[in-house]
Amino acid sequence: MRTFVLGFQELEPSQLGLVGGKGLHLGKLSTIQGINVPEGFCVTTAGYQQAMEQNESYQGLLDRLATIKIEERDQIAEISRRIRQIITEADIPSDVVTAVEHYLCEVGDEHAYAVRSSATAEDLPYASFAGQQDTYLNIIGKDAILQHISKCWASLFTERAVIYRMQNGFDHRQVYLSVIVQRMVFPQASGIVFTADPITSNRKMLSIDASFGLGEALVSGLVSADCYKVRGGEIVEKRIATKKLAIYGKEGGGTETKPIAPDQQTVQTLTEQQILQLAHIGRQIEANFGSPQDIEWCLVDETFYIVQSRPITTLFPIPEAADQENHVYLSVGHQQMMTDPIKPLGLSFYLLITPAPMRRAGGWLFVDVAARLTTTAGREALLKTIGADPLTKSALMTIIERAFITLLPDAPTAPVPGRSHHTETKAPFEDNPSVVSDLIQRSQASIEALKQNIQTKSGMDVMDFILEDLQQLKKLLFDPQSTAVFMAAINATSWINEHMNAWLGETSAADTLSQSVPHNITSQMGLALLDVADVIRPYPEVIDYLQQAKEDNFLEGLAMLEGGNEAQAAITGYLSKYGMRCAGEIDITKPRWSEKPITLVPMILGNIKNFEPNEGTRKYEQGRQEALNKEQELLDRLKQLPDGERKAAETKRMINLIRNFIGYREYPKYGMVSRYFVYKQALLKEADRLVQAGVIDDQEDIFFLSFEELHEVVRTNKLDERIINKRQEDYKFYEKLTPPRVITSDGEIIASAYQRDNLPADAIIGLPVSSGVIEGRARVILNMENATLEDGDLLVTAFTDPGWTPLFVSIKGLVTEVGGLMTHGAVIAREYGLPAVVGVDNATKLIKDGQRIRVNGTAGYIEIL
Repeated sequence: MRTFVLGFQELEPSQLGLVGGKGLHLGKLSTIQGINVPEGFCVTTAGYQQAMEQNESYQGLLDRLATIKIEERDQIAEISRRIRQIITEADIPSDVVTAVEHYLCEVGDEHAYAVRSSATAEDLPYASFAGQQDTYLNIIGKDAILQHISKCWASLFTERAVIYRMQNGFDHRQVYLSVIVQRMVFPQASGIVFTADPITSNRKMLSIDASFGLGEALVSGLVSADCYKVRGGEIVEKRIATKKLAIYGKEGGGTETKPIAPDQQTVQTLTEQQILQLAHIGRQIEANFGSPQDIEWCLVDETFYIVQSRPITTLFPIPEAADQENHVYLSVGHQQMMTDPIKPLGLSFYLLITPAPMRRAGGWLFVDVAARLTTTAGREALLKTIGADPLTKSALMTIIERAFITLLPDAPTAPVPGRSHHTETKAPFEDNPSVVSDLIQRSQASIEALKQNIQTKSGMDVMDFILEDLQQLKKLLFDPQSTAVFMAAINATSWINEHMNAWLGETSAADTLSQSVPHNITSQMGLALLDVADVIRPYPEVIDYLQQAKEDNFLEGLAMLEGGNEAQAAITGYLSKYGMRCAGEIDITKPRWSEKPITLVPMILGNIKNFEPNEGTRKYEQGRQEALNKEQELLDRLKQLPDGERKAAETKRMINLIRNFIGYREYPKYGMVSRYFVYKQALLKEADRLVQAGVIDDQEDIFFLSFEELHEVVRTNKLDERIINKRQEDYKFYEKLTPPRVITSDGEIIASAYQRDNLPADAIIGLPVSSGVIEGRARVILNMENATLEDGDLLVTAFTDPGWTPLFVSIKGLVTEVGGLMTHGAVIAREYGLPAVVGVDNATKLIKDGQRIRVNGTAGYIEIL
């Protein structure tokens, strides 16, 4: 038999589908000792289903709604309106009416009630649905209550609720509505308790909003509220608002808005004692639910009543730590130019090769720098290392100023023998540029050996073999000679910029000197795609075919066309060298170009449209010539100075370091992702075997396991599928979050800002990484597959890693939300001679696609024209 009504005390954790998130939480609140919850009951989703399941008009309109796209707002509005009309005009089933009457008699039908919606997809950890359905206050009498139950059911199909479900991927047919009928309390004051600070995410800072009358005034934005902050049982901040209005219950039912007397408008809503009492209640509720809560409260005659509690869904997860000490975490994603969440298999591969003290937080990795902040020397070294990202540095300075980490007395540091401030010893490889070719050959030989050896392995052998080979990858990534080579070039870049500025007043001189350097595997990759375009350009039939291509198997159809074999060979050749790359490539689970070659098609077509033949050679040669001319110009000017010959000789040496070795900066990562692709292909073969054996449903399920877990699954042929389902849900949630640059073990996201003057009034500030000023059309692109660019466009995106480089040949300037002076995007922008500004907070929101903008890569700002 269907259950149509349940009292709060009767609710059980398994009944989400019957009473929705709000109802379930009220049930739990009612069981907490010492928490006052106004009594009431839930009309379950079974009542809603009974009312609607036989209604053919309703079912037909639901079918129509399922086929409509989110852009078709007019149709959404019209169909939603008709569904609401059907629901409010339908009779409430007699079984439901009887059950409601029974519970009203128990609670007392003479009382006034609040009638509120509780959807089954509401107050979930990853989607709050806050404010999507309706609430009705001070409803008096059985008939009025039944009428408002129908209104709540209908609110499941307000336009905003329908669009919210579409945006969050919820099926309209799978979301039902329960209705809460709760005895009304008429408070002197009401508001919200956030048990974690909603602005900074600090879990130790509790925040209370409070104003007079009913909480509806606050929720609807009608009034400003007092705000009190409590930490560790102490009020640390109070902001008293001017409260001009309040909502109160009317005698015969409903509510009214009344002005507050002028002498009461700036009175503190709660006393100090009440603030602390409410904070204690908040912490008690949080402990019972096991996560930070957003709690609605009312104050009636010195007693606090709780009318709702839901999880705060917008908080960024705290990196996991084994102790209760203070920790400071820096985002690895911001350092690696990939701020998307990473799936568990990707995280575990990264953890297997890094020596740094890494901690997971949801789908991201963070480095714990607390130990380095305990000494003066450690702090100085850390600030120098992350100086390339001023926003991270600014956040760290805030933490240091607050004394969040205790500074220990420094051990005395002995001077390094034989090192003087004035002499710089030569690196042993400095006069031998072939060291780069040797390092590259060694890495390539190692990758070829890996490809051969892994083919013979399967099952546990392949898992153990990968684990062993990861040690080889670590050796290559942290090879001292390899690091010394590109560090010499990075240091020479700083030297040139510093000294040319001091001696010649020339800013960012190294940018031009870095153009078209040899051995840069990433910039070669962009130019090589121009060569692929050259092969295809003479064949209109192939171009037409590619314009229609939508699937990854498009290569198979090329053979039938004139020029198809040539095109196929060019694309396949490109993939054999660069097919292991993709956007976000540090996550081994991301689809590589070899797996998803359709990604390259818009870029190839863009190159055909925007450029003449031989553009790759011309671009490289032009950059090389500009660099040589710049070198000659600097040396000539230096020779005119006092002590000019020495200055010119030192500068020439530094320029050689940049030209010979900065290109290698990109190689170790190429070696890493090349190995990753070999591992991935072997693991996907194992995944196929697990699918055949019925252990997993889909090949890509393995992406939601850590390497250690996958090892165990391969060994036992067993897996609880709930693990995969839970992690897929978690990942959907992570995709909605924005990772912070710096977060503490309290969960506090530390704000940061650029410190700069003398910029235009409306300038959007970032970090200058590649000099020059350029104007053009902004193309805001978040997904590389959607990139259709015209020659002269300026790319605005969240981050770029090497996988984005093929787009760089088509653009004239770059703006990213993440980045530093030596990150991949900055290095390639300089090599291609593109003005670039990186580390621009919220660039993809502040700049609209299609706007004309000016990018000033010399001073580090953007203007919207």
